[in-house]
Amino acid sequence: MMRYDLLVKGGTLVLPYHGEVRADLAVRGGRIVAIGEDLDGGAEVIDAAGKIVLPGAVDAHFHLGIYRDLGVDAFEETRSCLVGGATTVLSYFRTGQHYLDRTGPYETIFPEVLEAVAGRAWTGYGFHLAPMTSAQIDEIPDLVAGHGVTSFKYYMFYKGFDLAANSRDARAFTMSDEYDLGHLYLIMEKLAATQAAHPGRRLSLSLHCEQSELMRVFIDRVRAGGAPQNLRAYAQARPPLTEQLAIAEAAVLAGHTGVEINLLHLSSAEALEAAARTPARRETTLHHLCLDHDDLDARGGLGGKVNPPIRTREHNEALWAGVADGRIDWVASDHACCLEEHKGDDLWPARPGFGGTALLYPVLFSEGHVRRGLPLTRIAEVAAANPARAFNLWGRKGALAVGFDADLTVLDPALTRTVTADLLLSGQDHCPFEGVRVTGWPVTTVVGGRVAFHEGKTVGEPSGSYLHR
Repeated sequence: MMRYDLLVKGGTLVLPYHGEVRADLAVRGGRIVAIGEDLDGGAEVIDAAGKIVLPGAVDAHFHLGIYRDLGVDAFEETRSCLVGGATTVLSYFRTGQHYLDRTGPYETIFPEVLEAVAGRAWTGYGFHLAPMTSAQIDEIPDLVAGHGVTSFKYYMFYKGFDLAANSRDARAFTMSDEYDLGHLYLIMEKLAATQAAHPGRRLSLSLHCEQSELMRVFIDRVRAGGAPQNLRAYAQARPPLTEQLAIAEAAVLAGHTGVEINLLHLSSAEALEAAARTPARRETTLHHLCLDHDDLDARGGLGGKVNPPIRTREHNEALWAGVADGRIDWVASDHACCLEEHKGDDLWPARPGFGGTALLYPVLFSEGHVRRGLPLTRIAEVAAANPARAFNLWGRKGALAVGFDADLTVLDPALTRTVTADLLLSGQDHCPFEGVRVTGWPVTTVVGGRVAFHEGKTVGEPSGSYLHR
């Protein structure tokens, strides 16, 4: 008689905050039910000998449907997650241009979002929501209580400036009323009041920190300066100073209101230094850890345009140091499927963003563990455990532990591949990491106790469900 639905045999299990252990792992009913030696009785068995078993990554910064149909994106981009060992995504959503290209109450819009994604996601999924209007701020308590949305967002660089249209008025883009620091303060005030009614959960506000008024000055200078309008120019137009100042503004307001904040996609040494002086939780991305704008400019094209911009090797290394010493809490992809046709050859209207979740564990293993000696436990913490803790998923996601959901990935530490767009199983037709040799790839990814990805291919149909947090 089979005692378990699935057995993962003989692998090195990576246990966040604890260490590594050579053991078997047993799954029943979608959850981990046993970890030990010489377990048997599995209806399905994964041979993990010589391989590393990691908790499924929790990609806490994702964008479903920002430039494409929500349902298509949910299918193709969560499929791509499996390649990188990610089994949970937390996607940002807002009203305004892109996404659904409209505004209105989340009471009517958010159920439409959930319906569009239902049955199409390969991973578990949740949403962070951005209150873009005053009326949406008033919806925060209902979103927490009714939908289990416990994290929200404010985009500091939308404040008063529409970069795509080079306009001093962002209201046409945000479809909002007064999207200024007063609006941010009202979000924080409402969130702090709502937190008092939910003492058992961490309610938080995530912030995209770039100071828009300063950006306006630097953008005008770069556009008028006569230099090539490439990714280097884009970085000069949004320098680290804009991150530093925005972080300081946000920290003052958060300190006054008492709200918990998350500082997203820190891109520079200066931003990390400023963020480390705050009690906020701090995030960086794979591309800010690894890519250099001059390298990408040498290849040509604008595929690497992203906000905040890609900077230099010096900033890469400063951020890696932050990952190693704990100043960075988690690493995310900021995945936003953006086709090459939407990049074009003109820097300023080119859409920002690109996919990257398929590289989450591969890059962290190759660049973090192999090249820089980052312990495997630290990799599991920044990819899985810490974001699960920050966003009310701990106890279900983020660790290999009895009682947790059976979300995991089996990584072959000797497997070396050269990154291509096709390898990543995304709908995106380019990748800024293209041509990079990466060592250490997931060969099997399990979601909710079911093998969803094996040896480069998906298995079965999407079975990911919405996460009420």
